[in-house]
Amino acid sequence: MRVYLLCFVALWCLTQNISVAADNTESDLSETGRLLAILLDSGRVAIGRNQTLINDPSNAQTAFTPELFAAQATAIFKERTGHNLDDLPNANVPTLAKRLLERLMMESKKTVESYQPVLNMKGLKYKGLIPATFGTETATRFQKWSGVYLKQTAPEHLVRNANNKPDSFEAEHMKELSEASSQRNKETVISKVDGGNSVRVLLPLFYEKNCLSCHGEPKGERDISGYSKEGGREGELGGAISVKIDMSKLAVR
Repeated sequence: MRVYLLCFVALWCLTQNISVAADNTESDLSETGRLLAILLDSGRVAIGRNQTLINDPSNAQTAFTPELFAAQATAIFKERTGHNLDDLPNANVPTLAKRLLERLMMESKKTVESYQPVLNMKGLKYKGLIPATFGTETATRFQKWSGVYLKQTAPEHLVRNANNKPDSFEAEHMKELSEASSQRNKETVISKVDGGNSVRVLLPLFYEKNCLSCHGEPKGERDISGYSKEGGREGELGGAISVKIDMSKLAVR
């Protein structure tokens, strides 16, 4: 009986893996990658818009909680995509995207949660929770769980963290992302099939007004985190969110 049961379980798992692979077409993978990139950036935008609240030295109990973050990131994501993260079962998105988006939001909240002790330190004027650190830490945690490559990157002359240096694919397409056509439609992504079994997606990140306190002018001046400002201007390309979904390595729980 035990042998039959084990054979049944193994056969069921095999059919589930085949079903997952069959259900995810190239267009599904591309759309899933696009949505993941936009969600990670929506979290970055929420962090950026709340820097005054995050770095408020007068509060011993921060108002920037994981719940507040999630509500704002969810609203930004819905505004940009039309999809409601609070109703993913009924969302018109690929099945794979539903599971991955749910997990990415979970990991995003964990990142904000991990900063709560620092955010609650009264008298501290810089708490370290900025869009860049949020993006790096969340993407790393999400990739470890899912097997999906997720990274924020930038043209090499703008890279601050060596771990975010663009690979050959990302570097090749940075110039394309900086062209005027991309700047007019900021949700346009570059999507390419890579090796026949994976899809790569690049979502451009353009400097917004609240980015310039760290990345704007005067060029070379130290920002609040201690890095030199790049002299960027509103609307210019500041980087990209890079996603690679490889079905041979995907390990969605």
